[in-house]
Amino acid sequence: MTEIPIRAYGTAAVLIKRGTTDDLFLLLKRTYAPAGAWTYVTGKIEPGETAAQAAIRETAEETGLAIEALYSADLCEQFYETDNDAIWIAPVFVGFVSEDAEVTLNDEHSEYRWCTVEECVALLTFPGTRRIVETIHQDFLIDSPCPYLKIEL
Repeated sequence: MTEIPIRAYGTAAVLIKRGTTDDLFLLLKRTYAPAGAWTYVTGKIEPGETAAQAAIRETAEETGLAIEALYSADLCEQFYETDNDAIWIAPVFVGFVSEDAEVTLNDEHSEYRWCTVEECVALLTFPGTRRIVETIHQDFLIDSPCPYLKIEL
């Protein structure tokens, strides 16, 4: 029997700005593999960091944004890496940013868009990321987030 390795070295952050008319999610278009894919902030956890600290750092590096409130989404992103014959898994965080936040992309992304949940579902490349955004929309925007998921900054 051969086991498929599980690789858990990354983090993901779904960024939201609350608006007076719409709540918007930030989507990023990747320049590196998978190039052209629309997604949210993802990245590696560095030595000595928690996954939440990595989500905050990756958000700042990839978008120039500061997270004002951070929550565990109580979800993990996962997918099968065909090139490594491994399962990649990462905790997902929800980061709320200022309504007037300005995005400054680094070289990992070529474009960004603030999108409604419906626009996200249409743009997101992978089915798993669509399900994550839909769940976050329900659990954090339609419903109130569970206070036990809040992470002190």
